Amino acid sequence: METKRILTGDRPTGRLHLGHYLGSLRNRVASQQDYECFFILADLHTLTTRPHKADIAGLAENIRQTVLDYLAVGIDPHISTIFIQSAIPEISVLSTLLGMLAPVPRLQRVPSLKEMAHAANLKTIPFGLLGYPVLMAADILAPRAHLVPVGVDNQANVELARELARRFNHLYEPVFPIPDIQPEETLIGTDGQAKMSKSLGNTIYLSDPADTVERKVMGMYTDPNRITADTPGQVAGNPVFIYHDAFNLNIQEVEDLKTRYSQGRVGDVEVKLKLSAAINHLLDPIRERRAAFEQQPGLVTDILNQGNQRMQAEARHTLSLVRDAMGISTYDFNAIQQDQPLSTELAGSIRGLAFV
Repeated sequence: METKRILTGDRPTGRLHLGHYLGSLRNRVASQQDYECFFILADLHTLTTRPHKADIAGLAENIRQTVLDYLAVGIDPHISTIFIQSAIPEISVLSTLLGMLAPVPRLQRVPSLKEMAHAANLKTIPFGLLGYPVLMAADILAPRAHLVPVGVDNQANVELARELARRFNHLYEPVFPIPDIQPEETLIGTDGQAKMSKSLGNTIYLSDPADTVERKVMGMYTDPNRITADTPGQVAGNPVFIYHDAFNLNIQEVEDLKTRYSQGRVGDVEVKLKLSAAINHLLDPIRERRAAFEQQPGLVTDILNQGNQRMQAEARHTLSLVRDAMGISTYDFNAIQQDQPLSTELAGSIRGLAFV
């Protein structure tokens, strides 16, 4: 029986945080045992909103930090393929071919594009951002993935990938499986206003030291109507208790805190101190493994070299299937009678071309 494949990954814009862990990373670790996993570091996607040279200069270090976070949480490069998007030129070729099947009005209806443009303070949408979903489709279809774990903001992009796969299979030959969407959880940020995001500064990073975690937790948004510890507080929708439910493995402690909080019998300080302890209990082994990996010179480079080679071999095979299906690779130049001299008219036309 064929082992099904997963494609997911991250734009390398910095270190990973608890939102990544809850929504994706822990599931990636578990999926390694049942799926063939491809994890993309989508550096080309960062250029759609961060094309400046200073942003590009930081990509190498961001990639390194992301790989260290992958290793620290338990992603195993011996059984999973970690690769850099721009190191696989076949992805860009496949994106060009898929782009021929993507109507512009359809791309303009992808809701995340306007949101990304607004977040990046772009007055107009560049071609690269308009084509973001097509390039993402190429990311997914290059390894012929069966499953794509993805957040809510990218589900419309994966839906376009499904449409392009169907259209290609219908027009030519059935090369691509139609990838299923696996929704990922989101985590509200420490400010209680939006999902955890590096750009919003409301994050707790997986690599944050214990004292930094405690400081961030103590500053977390909570029930704004609760002035004193003896005031009954709101548990539902309270970011502190959302985090307790997500990261505190002591369920009995969490239920006790919820009961006392709603009755006005516990202060925010105790609730937050126990939350920071729970988060640090989760992060301690992750930080320890990360520190050990950081001490191994050349480790990240070796992992990426091997992953890039593995993914490029797969992408080349896919592109060969695509070209065969389309007939692009079957031009029969040998059938042209090359021994016939050029006509005088054609030779004159060629000489008249201004090649520079």
